[in-house]
Amino acid sequence: MWLINSSIGRKVVMSVTGIALILFLTFHGAMNAVALFSGEAYNMICGLLGSNWYAILGTLALAALAVIHIVYAFILTAQNRTARGDNRYEVATTVNPGHVEWQSKNMLVLGLIVLLGILLHLFNFWYNMMWAEIVGAEHCIAPTDGFGWIVVTFSCPLYVALYIVWLAAIWFHLTHGFWSAMQTLGWSGKIWLNRWKCIGTIYVTLLMLVFLVVVLAFAFGCAPSLCSADACGAAAMDCCGAAANTCGAAAMDCCGAAADTCCAAAEGCKEAAACCQ
Repeated sequence: MWLINSSIGRKVVMSVTGIALILFLTFHGAMNAVALFSGEAYNMICGLLGSNWYAILGTLALAALAVIHIVYAFILTAQNRTARGDNRYEVATTVNPGHVEWQSKNMLVLGLIVLLGILLHLFNFWYNMMWAEIVGAEHCIAPTDGFGWIVVTFSCPLYVALYIVWLAAIWFHLTHGFWSAMQTLGWSGKIWLNRWKCIGTIYVTLLMLVFLVVVLAFAFGCAPSLCSADACGAAAMDCCGAAANTCGAAAMDCCGAAADTCCAAAEGCKEAAACCQ
């Protein structure tokens, strides 16, 4: 089959799976943007997805796309290195200096950084939410409380720094991959190639800015949703309720006071933990 056995076929598979992953990122970015304005609305979306059969099926399909994309990336990189050796960019850099993008030369490295970021993201959210709901695991924050997990995750400076690096790697990876996919699929010519580069750069930049704004807004505690009543109800009170089961009335009194001035779920958890001690 030419999609598997030929170099062009593998590039087509890479392009199609890459475009599908960009579409998923668009949905994910729109969903995350909701968390900026309403924790209750974000958790409603999480509840609609959760561990329902269609969400699990979608997750498996997404995982398959990612695995195929990664495997084919390694295969194509290995083939290029074997065919061209260490001087695979020599002609372009000597005859046409500056015509080979930095991203093009470092797509594999960028891809590895993106992969490590995906694993971190799966640990912080998928493991604590969908997987916890499937296996019935219990945490301080409920598996369906995605808003609470966002607040807790981005209250950690290390995670914030790692996510920023991850988003930067995704930006570099996608700004090249977007127009490259269009070129592989034959949707670009001399005129449209530059147009796709421009469109891709603008689209990917706006998309990554959405994710970056979410990370920084929760890291610095300036997301509008953090100062709304539903932030306390959806995140802090779940955490406080879990503490109350262990600590009794003292924890609930402390949680009540924390909820009155709550601007972050993490603060509610800290207050509850203080009563337990």
